Amino acid sequence: MTETVLSTTKPQSVTAAPVQAAPTKRSGGRLRALDGLRLIAALMVALYHYGGRGGEVTKAWGSSAAEQFPTLHTPFAYGCLGVQIFFVISGFVICMSGWGRSLRSFFASRVSRLMPAYWAAVILITAVFALPWVVYKTVSPSDALVNLTLLQQPLGVDRVLGVDWTLWAEIRFYALFALVVVLPGASRRRVIMFCACWTLAAAIAQGAKMPLLDIVLMPEYAPFFIGGMGLYLVYRDRKDVYAWGIVAVSFLIGQHYAVRDLWNATDPNAFAHRTTFGIVLVVAFGYLAVAAIALGWLDWANWRWLTVAGALTYPFYLVHEHLGWVAIHLFHQKLDIPSGVTFGLTIASMLTLAWLLNRFVEDRLTPRLRRALSQAR
Repeated sequence: MTETVLSTTKPQSVTAAPVQAAPTKRSGGRLRALDGLRLIAALMVALYHYGGRGGEVTKAWGSSAAEQFPTLHTPFAYGCLGVQIFFVISGFVICMSGWGRSLRSFFASRVSRLMPAYWAAVILITAVFALPWVVYKTVSPSDALVNLTLLQQPLGVDRVLGVDWTLWAEIRFYALFALVVVLPGASRRRVIMFCACWTLAAAIAQGAKMPLLDIVLMPEYAPFFIGGMGLYLVYRDRKDVYAWGIVAVSFLIGQHYAVRDLWNATDPNAFAHRTTFGIVLVVAFGYLAVAAIALGWLDWANWRWLTVAGALTYPFYLVHEHLGWVAIHLFHQKLDIPSGVTFGLTIASMLTLAWLLNRFVEDRLTPRLRRALSQAR
């Protein structure tokens, strides 16, 4: 979600805190292939939401996805694993962007990157769902206001955005990383110790079955963030044995949680049915894709349009689910457009809306908010 699952940018040059020696292989420059991978992950999630819930009858389609897409709904069901890929990317990018930053700079960067588009999405979706001809129920005004804080999930408040649970995971990752790595100053040794201790602590939390530890340590999501951090260390030095060890252990644990949470063959009423092999394969794809970027194998993918794709990913991710349902209902049921065409029109509409949010919200508010937070005493 997230930056996040969902919203990642390249590091900016800042005054130095304690830093590790320069990478042995890679130099600076935007990793445009990472931007492209982010958009692929976001589109995977959209495929799942629009066409992967085969057992669920939706208001938008008027039937289940299995009826609308008899063949494609099965592969679409794996699209939800785009979230796990987002978390791997987030671990990579947050480690990169936090390297050499002060705590204030890191905080300003994260808040200014996450919140403007998020606020706009909450306001927009609340307003659209409140329209009398829209068939979806909006949350109460009080709950909508709480949603602006991004703390609605721990507070038990109705959520405006279905995808915001991933942002809650991202925030907890940012907090842990800021306290353990950014505050004392990022270094290779500190990141390795953070990854090792978090892995062990998350395993203990899983065994202890204590809700507080689960909230803080996120056993089911931690391996993906940790794997991304390990891959950033690989980016700095491809011969780093410790980094490769972090990546391997995180993949082994992460695929376990993915299979545990998403394999539901015994539930005939589940949204979707997946094979264990398919789940592991998609998780492996996410790790391998980020590893290929870290090793420089995809440096040839340096097209400028990938930067635009990366910029659209976060706002697209925020609005695509709920506003996508509104678009599908309009195209498919009101205008009687075939399912396949409706699917493509909905994706195109949400990408267009994402461009508008990026152009008129993020481009204008993000630098101002970052500057205000960076300069505040």
